[in-house]
Amino acid sequence: MNASRSGPGFAAVSRFVAEIEAAAAGTHKLRSGYVLAGDEIFFLDRCRAAVIKAFVPSDLRDFCLSDLDLATTSIFEVLDRAQTPSLMAPFQVIFIRNVRQLYTRGAKKEEFAALDRYFRSPNPQALLLFIADFLRIPSDARRMELDDKNRFERLSETLGEHCGMVELARVNEEDAMRWAVNTSQESGLRLDSDAARELVDALGADMMLVSSELEKLLLYASGRGKITLGDVETLVLAAKQRSLYELTDAISARDRVRALALLHGLLNSSDAGEDSAIGHLYMLARTFRQMLVILEKNVRDSRAIWQALWQGFRMPPFAADDLIRQARRYKSRRDLTRALRLVARADLELRSSPPDKRLVLERLVYELASEPKPSAPIFSSSQLSFET
Repeated sequence: MNASRSGPGFAAVSRFVAEIEAAAAGTHKLRSGYVLAGDEIFFLDRCRAAVIKAFVPSDLRDFCLSDLDLATTSIFEVLDRAQTPSLMAPFQVIFIRNVRQLYTRGAKKEEFAALDRYFRSPNPQALLLFIADFLRIPSDARRMELDDKNRFERLSETLGEHCGMVELARVNEEDAMRWAVNTSQESGLRLDSDAARELVDALGADMMLVSSELEKLLLYASGRGKITLGDVETLVLAAKQRSLYELTDAISARDRVRALALLHGLLNSSDAGEDSAIGHLYMLARTFRQMLVILEKNVRDSRAIWQALWQGFRMPPFAADDLIRQARRYKSRRDLTRALRLVARADLELRSSPPDKRLVLERLVYELASEPKPSAPIFSSSQLSFET
């Protein structure tokens, strides 16, 4: 990844990947831990892939790679695992999710004291990676919201004292276009400028989506030398995006039969089949979060939606009116926070390797399209944005 081609997120990930590769080659001393700060999943996936490639042999993966969640595992257990040498593998890589648990109510003095003790004498055969995806870092750090700025400063003052900080900043539209054009060139195809703009605009500069859709476009246009605006309009907009909003339309209308039929269509049309389940969940969570913001800020027309939703969190322009209409079908924030909790529960279930991923999604869609029962208290959109 060329750091010069794009913005701060690309540059930070390039530096991290270079440091990991140099450490694996023995030309650079490896840090004992890193904080991957930010909710840009596109960059998080690349950081994770670089670490696994460098330090996790495929035949030892089950013995040297751990994914731990502070919602269910204490930091004391995490550190105990890091300090205990593995009998089956010479090196351990530990990814730690839900880092926000260290910054919830309470001083957490014992937890931070344990972290301080560990990093004063860390196990050189272990690498800890803290995933701090409970904050959002915009492409222009000067526009970071006050809450996120306070969270980032707290991270830097605590874990940042011992770990390398990797800022996974969001990508603006120009950087996303530049990345798409350069990636196409590396694959031997030319991406027309109007096609690149349509691709990025339609997907709201969401790099996970841009990357996924560009991969399909590269396969679709192979042999023709270039990707045109017509290719983007045909393959991208007519497929996943419109189908997704049709699904959420059926869910918000409480039409369970249509919702399940649309879900089956999405799964059957996906090259990955059931393996695309996590991606569908990600898009559902994102869409319900967008609807929650629309409802909370009382957005009534598409002109106001671009002020309510920040860059990188916007829907494609063609979906704006549809999403406003869908959001207004919900009676209160309670209904939308319920939907987000159901998606989060399904996400945990899918990551636990269930025997039938399709059944997990079918049950989720059925529950989402059903009338809610009285339950938990109302949360604000700012709180929910760190739970999904």
